Amino acid sequence: MTPQTDPQAGAAVKAADRAHVFHSWSAQELIDPLAVTGAQGSYFWDYDGNRYLDLTSGLVFTNIGYQHPKVVAAIQEQAATLSTFAPAFAVEARSEAARLIAERTPGDLDKIFFTNGGADAVEHAVRMARLHTDRPKVLSAYRSYHGGTQQAINMTGDPRRWASDSGSAGVVHFWAPFLYRSRFYAETEERECARALEHLETTIAFEGPSTIAAIILEGIPGTAGIMVPPPGYLAGVRELCDKYGIVFVLDEVMSGFGRTGEWFAADLFGVVPDLMTFAKGVNSGYVPLGGVAISGAIAETFARRPYPGGLTYSGHPLACAAAVATINVMAEEGIVENAATLGESVVGPGLRELAQRHPSVGEVRGVGMFWALDLVKNRETREPLVPYNAAGEANAPMAAFGAAAKKNGVWPFVNMNRTHFVPPCNASEAELKEGLAALDAALTVADEHTE
Repeated sequence: MTPQTDPQAGAAVKAADRAHVFHSWSAQELIDPLAVTGAQGSYFWDYDGNRYLDLTSGLVFTNIGYQHPKVVAAIQEQAATLSTFAPAFAVEARSEAARLIAERTPGDLDKIFFTNGGADAVEHAVRMARLHTDRPKVLSAYRSYHGGTQQAINMTGDPRRWASDSGSAGVVHFWAPFLYRSRFYAETEERECARALEHLETTIAFEGPSTIAAIILEGIPGTAGIMVPPPGYLAGVRELCDKYGIVFVLDEVMSGFGRTGEWFAADLFGVVPDLMTFAKGVNSGYVPLGGVAISGAIAETFARRPYPGGLTYSGHPLACAAAVATINVMAEEGIVENAATLGESVVGPGLRELAQRHPSVGEVRGVGMFWALDLVKNRETREPLVPYNAAGEANAPMAAFGAAAKKNGVWPFVNMNRTHFVPPCNASEAELKEGLAALDAALTVADEHTE
């Protein structure tokens, strides 16, 4: 695809956007969206001819990059054959997508309920858990994100929840392990894991095990900071759920479909949840799609009892055709293996090398194509580069870092005091090194704010 250089057309696109589009998570008069004219693979470009290496993978969903020809062709073919059909019917694209997903989910998660995206997948997973257990409460972690719909945002553990927190959604938050900023005064991963599990079991005891329907965790927390759980933690949560008859829900919306160098983060830790949500990478975001993978025991609850939920576009044929093509492309091209190999041999070492040179980098953490740099004012005290949930002038150091990254030709994923390194899972070694070099230059700006 050839970039289109046409500033006048770009200005018209921007004007129409500013006149009519209401953007999410934004103060509408304070944003300046970039007008994009095209994208291909790991790159996109604007109407002025500027090209950017996308270190965000869209919103961490273009796991196979933009405009993969086989997925585009599958959508076109499906549109010409059967562009849409109601969810109560058996449709080839829907059936095949469910089969391919079930082949890759761990354990007996063999029934697939399709949704339009990740947030409604979480909504339905929690509804299933409550109906299965006949219990009201859900436990979720601080430093988490589960979606923007009402129940999902109440389960979210970061500041995006605050404005919508009803205090009556039946959600209780707890601290999950994060050694770099430990809430448990731990000095090793083993102690962090043990104390986090003890804290969770205490929370269960004081909330009343018979009142708790589900515990929901991200496979690896994404926008909250890519905190890889310590060995044994997810297995320990699985044991607590079994002990108290609680449904274990694993949110793999962001960490699934190759992002971690495995099909799912669950595979890294050898755990099988009762319900697993997915979206984003299932079809690289080409057409909106999400879902819930359901265990045999929970599926049996609804074998003769109707499940009271559904969506008009559940398993939309275009979205499912895109999923079939995406999963097949990932298998044929070794994209999951690419994420694992280059994550270990290029991204991890490259980011750790940056940390050695830049005092603004407090910690590097991640796996596969799923990494974060924790930026700090002071490495010794671990004081964040900007305050928690900073905005305006207080967030100026992070804003300056982001602007420097864009000036160097990469589009960064900046959230609070972190920058994430989440390129497409099929990015090449050359592209990854290009991204690392651009971050190297941008971090000099963050270094100016260190002590």
